[in-house]
Amino acid sequence: ADIISTVEFNHTGELLATGDKGGRVVIFQREPESKNEPYNQGEYNVYSTFQSHEPEFDYLKSLEIEEKINKIKWLPQQNAAHSLLSTNVVFSFKDKTIKLWKITERDKRPEGYNLKDEEGKLKDLSTVTSLQVPVLKPMDLMVEVTPRRIFANGHTYHVNSISVNSDCETYMSADDLRINLWHLAITDRSFNIVDIKPANMEDLTEVITASEFHPHHCNLFVYSSSKGSLRLCDMRASALCDKHSKLYEEPEDPSNRSFFSEIISSVSDVKFSHSGRYMLTRDYLTVKVWDLNMETKPVETYQVHDYLRSKLCSLYENDCIFDKFECAWNGSDSVIMTGAYNNFFRMFDRNTKRDVTLEASRESSKPRAILKPRRVCVGGKRRKDDISVDSLDFTKKILHTAWHPTENIIAIAATNNLYIFQDKVNSEMH
Repeated sequence: ADIISTVEFNHTGELLATGDKGGRVVIFQREPESKNEPYNQGEYNVYSTFQSHEPEFDYLKSLEIEEKINKIKWLPQQNAAHSLLSTNVVFSFKDKTIKLWKITERDKRPEGYNLKDEEGKLKDLSTVTSLQVPVLKPMDLMVEVTPRRIFANGHTYHVNSISVNSDCETYMSADDLRINLWHLAITDRSFNIVDIKPANMEDLTEVITASEFHPHHCNLFVYSSSKGSLRLCDMRASALCDKHSKLYEEPEDPSNRSFFSEIISSVSDVKFSHSGRYMLTRDYLTVKVWDLNMETKPVETYQVHDYLRSKLCSLYENDCIFDKFECAWNGSDSVIMTGAYNNFFRMFDRNTKRDVTLEASRESSKPRAILKPRRVCVGGKRRKDDISVDSLDFTKKILHTAWHPTENIIAIAATNNLYIFQDKVNSEMH
């Protein structure tokens, strides 16, 4: 139940939310920097924990169904309160729901009511002889999380992504076959904007794997498919965006064709760059950067763990080949990050073309320790500290990562541990 299933910074980076397989959301808050304790600068501590979705029991199969939090998306802050959307995925016939939560702080308490005593009970009116003005007294800080809205009945299939629009009024949610547009104020109906469900399910050839709104143009969104393609849609063109505006697809090299080609080409995540000019996609072995103006091929391709190409057969047998890795941009769109096995994560600098493999482990995560780059060797000579491809642990995988919107701070979810790494030298990746 504690396995982290999503991680997301808010728009300022002051808050970080994680969701787990037990339906719980934990919010961390960055501590303000203090001159007295320079070493604690910007540490993230637990701010609030709440149960977003309740676990359910399937009595027919005598199975407990995890209320895994699949995605969390923060809404841009409009006032003192914070708001976030969380969605679960339930492998049962129960509705998949998306919930809007409001997070508020209280550090004052009204005291001195005329008609109520200190415990909140009504006083005997005959004892009230004078009028008093209630006053606000300071109290210990309380963080209150309240459900504002529940958006239900929108999906039949597995919800894989939610994305808040730049208009701050609407958001979309995608499942395997459909994408719905919701208004944040209307819970009982959504508008279907993409539907790829065939009339006969036996004709189904691909599913939707991820979707995201453009960061600046509220009419544009992209969705990826299990066939490795991206479709950019414009909601101004028609109400139902079944006909895409642009199709981004890389022609397959026939010499590389194998039994696993289709599985490993499935896109597991797609993210617009902050500038809105590029899209970042992750498939099983690579991350690719696409220019919105060029549909024929990606402008950059980075190998995440090419040494696994010879291991695809065993990865298929242990189901690892179906793992869905996410990817992330840094604040200036110059570096990209994605996860791998053995608790490794990879960073690629788009300007220098340098890349680095780092490890999120308890040994390497002592406060203020500098992460050492790791190397995987495939046969041949091994350097000291190299790890052989045959000794990688495929049960330790980093699927979920997040990058602070403006600073070099990253959050890495490694099974049931959350690692936060901070760069002390702005230009280097530590």
